[in-house]
Amino acid sequence: MPAANRRVRPGSDGEHELQERMGTTARADKFYDEQVLDRLNTRMRDFVARQEMCFLATSDRHGECDSTFRAGPPGFLQVLDDRTLVYPEYRGNGVLASLGNIEENPHVGIMMIDFLKDRIGLHVNGRARIVSDEEMRRAQPELPVDPVPGRRAQLWVEITVEEAYIHCAKHIPHLQKASAEQRQRQAWGTDGFKRKGGDFFGSAADAPDRPPYQPRRRKRYVPSWAQAGEPTRAAVWQRSVERLLAVVARRNSDAEEGEKSFRGWFC
Repeated sequence: MPAANRRVRPGSDGEHELQERMGTTARADKFYDEQVLDRLNTRMRDFVARQEMCFLATSDRHGECDSTFRAGPPGFLQVLDDRTLVYPEYRGNGVLASLGNIEENPHVGIMMIDFLKDRIGLHVNGRARIVSDEEMRRAQPELPVDPVPGRRAQLWVEITVEEAYIHCAKHIPHLQKASAEQRQRQAWGTDGFKRKGGDFFGSAADAPDRPPYQPRRRKRYVPSWAQAGEPTRAAVWQRSVERLLAVVARRNSDAEEGEKSFRGWFC
């Protein structure tokens, strides 16, 4: 296949290296080719529109991760087009961990799972930005205004889709929807201590035994391949060059007979 027509292989260098070591490269390539899109197709858009919850993964600029849960009535996740997804940020505990991460690092991952009917999941990875409610409604005046005060958007997160792919059904449990009466007791936006769960895990009770809070001292990020010793800049650069040359070698080995060999991106 001519180089111009080849797709960039999805995924990270780490997963590609593990695939080679575990012998799963062919299986992974089949999944990439058949299941990973760079947009939301029609069936994905329909799936998103009926979801009432999702799981959100973010990390700060140091790569320290956070995962959280978002929920709302069907349609709280809005698909603006096949490459743009938005969701509202409701009143929370004031920590703003996910939004703080997005301010530092726009890369996010969303996972939606239908536990009730289809028992299937959808991953969406992309780049996020924070948008005020006023700005979002100026750009998208058709967005509904939720009648429940606790579900009024304070901010919106807009995600530009880079990857969308299936999460298989085989380990997803089958759950049952709560009754309308139970759903009416949902305490959207409450500040009530007990209604938010109280001290369910006993963290507040342990507080007297903890030393005063001090900010963490961030460690400089060290790649896993260099953790045996402190890497120098030269070592980091050498590793990067080795990876680049390995990519060039793979591309040349894949070149068809008579096709000009790949000599680098800057030649």
